[in-house]
Amino acid sequence: LPPRMCCSLSHRQRVIAMSADSIAKGLAGVHVAESAICTVGKAGLGLNYRGYSIEDLAQNSTFEEVAHLMIYGEMPSSRQLAAYKAKLASLRKLPGALCDVLERLPASAHPMDIMRTGCSVMGTLEPEGPANDQRQIADRLIASFGSMLLYWHHWTQHGYRIDTAGLPSDSTAQHFLRLLHFPHFTPSSPDAASMEPNPLHVRALDVSFILYAEHDLAASTFATRVTVSTLADTYSAICTAIGTLRGPLHGGANEAAMILLAKFKDPEDADKGVRDMLKQKELVMGFGHRVYKNGDPRSPIIKEWSRKLSTGPQPPTSLATVPPPVLFAISERVEHLIKTEKKMFPNLDFYSASAYHFLGIPTGFFTPLFVVSRTTGWIAHIVEQRENNRLIRPSAIYTGPEPGPYVPIEKRDDAKKGFKVPAKL
Repeated sequence: LPPRMCCSLSHRQRVIAMSADSIAKGLAGVHVAESAICTVGKAGLGLNYRGYSIEDLAQNSTFEEVAHLMIYGEMPSSRQLAAYKAKLASLRKLPGALCDVLERLPASAHPMDIMRTGCSVMGTLEPEGPANDQRQIADRLIASFGSMLLYWHHWTQHGYRIDTAGLPSDSTAQHFLRLLHFPHFTPSSPDAASMEPNPLHVRALDVSFILYAEHDLAASTFATRVTVSTLADTYSAICTAIGTLRGPLHGGANEAAMILLAKFKDPEDADKGVRDMLKQKELVMGFGHRVYKNGDPRSPIIKEWSRKLSTGPQPPTSLATVPPPVLFAISERVEHLIKTEKKMFPNLDFYSASAYHFLGIPTGFFTPLFVVSRTTGWIAHIVEQRENNRLIRPSAIYTGPEPGPYVPIEKRDDAKKGFKVPAKL
């Protein structure tokens, strides 16, 4: 073969020898930073945010407290929490220019594209600077991401220009569910009192935000740190993270899990369908984890919330195609089957799918909700990377052709390369 068409045997031998010792596919097991933000799967520690266990936070805390912990480095006092919630509430209303852009985005757009575009536009309207630093941007995005998504949704689906300000007393979860289910709500509405999200639903969404807030150097977080290591601005880093999170092997797994569950009419149907998938060696999303080998500690928490929601009150705009208790039973049958056949455990995404479905949240919104929550963790890593920055620039082991002479174009033979000239150009 010509010298530029393959590697020489000696080069391949060198590559094989180097690969065994030097390549970590997917960077598995590679430590690229020191971090005081989160422990994931460490022996005896489990999942902790700045020293607080995920079980304690999910049981006793609120998302706003966890956001403050992530972004500002400490749990807030009662006074600090009240001030922080008031600040977030004041940042929910969207700029008119951003609303104009959202109205021009097609109804067919993926909701994650709306989040990425909204973030980018906000970066042009309210750019990073001395008066708008990384933490201020974090608060603005956490407060307004839900507003962006639902403004676009109600405009493209119903022609409604919703009031995104909401109520000053609303939590992040309450604000989202109010805008989703009550698009005509304004504080002065005569029937405003009847446009109230169910407290059980609000708390379920709030807990899910806590569970999704941070997870060490997951793909989107690592991508965030790579971006800010170049000295790029915060908005660019968050856009990077959103793009990375969109993939079904990361944030999109909860959507894929719901799409799967929605195919089955009962547990027996699910058993047969998933067994067929396993025979075809198809991937069942929502199971397994790179770090957790004996189960994701977040999964039992969100599973219990899914169970509660399956027998609780239905949302104003229910999406149920099978009764909620049946869908939960389907989920349990799939979990049992995958544990038995594949020795794999559900991760956070699997039961988040049914929990969000029971809240009346469209499947396409599952990963955008991940964005609302994980922005807290992304910002924590942005702050930490900038405090001790070095450009992140790994290397690859070259496996391409050996050096060879340049071939003038008139001496390159298309026929030998299997190239056919198109009949029409």
